[in-house]
Amino acid sequence: MTKRLYRSKYDRQIAGVCGGLAAYFNIEPTIVRIIFLLITFMGGPGLLLYIVLALVVPEEDDEKPKNILTEDEVPPEE
Repeated sequence: MTKRLYRSKYDRQIAGVCGGLAAYFNIEPTIVRIIFLLITFMGGPGLLLYIVLALVVPEEDDEKPKNILTEDEVPPEE
């Protein structure tokens, strides 16, 4: 099976780009978000790159990942 880059539907803050990149490279999404912020605030093309990726990278399928629980599936706290 070929590994493909998708925008995340379940691990997103804005458009799911950082969540999708994190899933593709198998790293924590927070790290990708921090990298984008650093590139942007250091005068780099971070924001422009994010917008381009949000427009070009397709959104993932409707099938949710196995490690994500919906609100109905979360067990009640004791």
